Amino acid sequence: MHKKWWKILCVILLTYTVIGGFLFSVPAREILHETIRNLYFHVCMWFGMMILFTTSVVYSIKYLRSQNLRDDLYAVNFTKVGIVFGILGYITGALWAKYTWTEFASDTEIFREPKLLGAAIALLIYFAYLVLRGSLTDIDKRARISAVYAIFAYAMLFPSIWILPRLLDSLHPGKEGNPALNFKDSDARLRMVFYPAIIGWTLLGVWITSLKIRLDLIKERSILND
Repeated sequence: MHKKWWKILCVILLTYTVIGGFLFSVPAREILHETIRNLYFHVCMWFGMMILFTTSVVYSIKYLRSQNLRDDLYAVNFTKVGIVFGILGYITGALWAKYTWTEFASDTEIFREPKLLGAAIALLIYFAYLVLRGSLTDIDKRARISAVYAIFAYAMLFPSIWILPRLLDSLHPGKEGNPALNFKDSDARLRMVFYPAIIGWTLLGVWITSLKIRLDLIKERSILND
């Protein structure tokens, strides 16, 4: 039972996120209005993605130091699930932008938004990681090159998502003249769901990753036994 407590916590937190996200009252924010509820999904999924990618790069560094293929297995699976969370975060963000920014920009301008472009670049870099792995057949060489590339991809993640978009004109919250979800203009009603949602989505990502790792280990044993 003690090994399953975090899975139970994950289910509880995500259930709370869905129920709280739709039923709890939210502050009236200019432009965002009721769509601010997407904060519990879009932003929290991106937080989960960042944590999964961070865990992946830690295992990549561990592999380069230990040459243990199990570390490579952990790294690639955390990356794969992180990419899934990134795609979900991108889709929910694009939809959010479409329904909140159309008064201020056309659909074409929205998809040229620096934040969306930066996120797309970051995801493409990680897609290239999967393509690179698929192109290499030697197990040790694939693990070594993938680990080095994972470090490069992680180093590009923060400039693409956080730094470059803030240097350009943007409609995204956080720029001057737009509602930013920080401690100055968020309140307890948002934080009451927001923080549990981050933990819930992150635990879900870890849960999915652990299942994928177990499946890969089973496949590996079956190959060795053949």
